[in-house]
Amino acid sequence: MKVGPVQIGSYQVGTGCPLLVVAGPCVLESASLTRQIAAHLIDISQRLPIQLVFKASFDKANRTSVQSFRGPGLDMGLEMLRAVRDEFQIPVTTDIHESVQAAAVANVCELLQIPAFLARQTDLLQAAAETKRAINVKKGQFMAPRDMKHVVNKIRACGNDRILLCERGTFFGYGQLVNDMRGLVEMRDLGVPVIYDATHSVQQPGGLDGATGGNRRMVLPLARAAAAVGIDGLFFETHPRPDESPSDGPNMVPLEEAEGFLRQVLAVRQATQCSDS
Repeated sequence: MKVGPVQIGSYQVGTGCPLLVVAGPCVLESASLTRQIAAHLIDISQRLPIQLVFKASFDKANRTSVQSFRGPGLDMGLEMLRAVRDEFQIPVTTDIHESVQAAAVANVCELLQIPAFLARQTDLLQAAAETKRAINVKKGQFMAPRDMKHVVNKIRACGNDRILLCERGTFFGYGQLVNDMRGLVEMRDLGVPVIYDATHSVQQPGGLDGATGGNRRMVLPLARAAAAVGIDGLFFETHPRPDESPSDGPNMVPLEEAEGFLRQVLAVRQATQCSDS
């Protein structure tokens, strides 16, 4: 099925477009580390046929423990993202958790991200839609792919058709996620580009007794599988020292491995891509 294109800055995402890659650390830590990761990803993007959006969160509002590091907050976080956007001239994105954050984030970010736990929050979706920015909605871990049609309809009802849907795994009992790759096809059948979140899909929620665990060994196999099924974008989190990251370290791609990871995904996508009817 032909989808898109959805405009994100100078990029176009959808059928026949280069792969959108949304990547960066889970949470903003410092300006220097943010720049280091962004510069490395930019360097990779200049060698590969991808469209890079830099991602990092200013607030991790859904941490397992109240003692967990949440991030620098809205104002400082947006300044760090603005610095990346202005220096490297690429789009940036971050999560919004409350309706009142949408306008401020849209002043900096070309792409707004709706967390999976909040995918059904009508006020949040409407506030994001009214900014007229592109919106990446992560499918709730508790939702069927077909139910994302209601999310799409809520955003379209506000006059915004710049919608992407993201698969990030489905709850499977306690502390486990699984991926049903049929969901990528079902969500794309809604007429919108789909993104595969390779790193959150291997999370083990609450698996570290107060923190979320994960299995980064499974990131590449699942990303290759998603590329074979058909995706318009790939999301992954990365860090130069994942085991020292204050959030989601166990499922991150080490920064030094990011290029090899992307090359494998691109090779599968190129080998399996066919013309959409």
